[in-house]
Amino acid sequence: MQKIDKLANYANPKSLGNKFREKRFNFFKSKIKNLPKPMKILDVGGTQLFWVNRGFHNNPNYHITLLNLHKEPSDYSNIQSTIGDATNLSNYQNNHFDLVFSNSVIEHLFTYQNQEKMASEVRRIGRYHYIQTPNYYFFIEPHYLLPFFQFLPRSLQLFILTKTRLSRGIKYTKEAANAYLDEIQLLSKKQYKQLFPESVFYKEKFLGMTKSITAHNIVNKG
Repeated sequence: MQKIDKLANYANPKSLGNKFREKRFNFFKSKIKNLPKPMKILDVGGTQLFWVNRGFHNNPNYHITLLNLHKEPSDYSNIQSTIGDATNLSNYQNNHFDLVFSNSVIEHLFTYQNQEKMASEVRRIGRYHYIQTPNYYFFIEPHYLLPFFQFLPRSLQLFILTKTRLSRGIKYTKEAANAYLDEIQLLSKKQYKQLFPESVFYKEKFLGMTKSITAHNIVNKG
């Protein structure tokens, strides 16, 4: 478990996963630095800790709304939390936010149809968007931390999850394994381009391979 903490615990600033996020976030900061301030940001599926770790708390230039299926903590003057569904943001008018941000959420929506709904809503309510997701074709499946796991037949995936502790040191119940396998729908770059046809794409590389893909429309601003 200690090895997993060093690899993929995003709450641990020294973990490899958090270092990847930090690198992506530095790119994000470079893109938004010349945008008008203050900015209204909607973080779909985000946490307060994510923004605190990056020094955006108590910063009057950024008013951040966290949107989740449950209420997240919000202890800072510029961070608020709300309950909502990423596939239906009808509470917000067109261009309500200066920017919609999301990190590793869109692959958790069960179906491609739901992913289409989220992408459409993101483009509608945000003047700009910055939406990241793991790459389907990267050799490590990031949710289970297993090589090539996403290419295995479902029966073998279930066997690994329920009969071994190879995935993050956890042995799943059959119900939990099925639920998680249903939830996670990784996207290829081709599919991502279909969801965000007018965006540009930032590809995060590791060992020469694309680890994750970010769709954004912040062009000639950074």
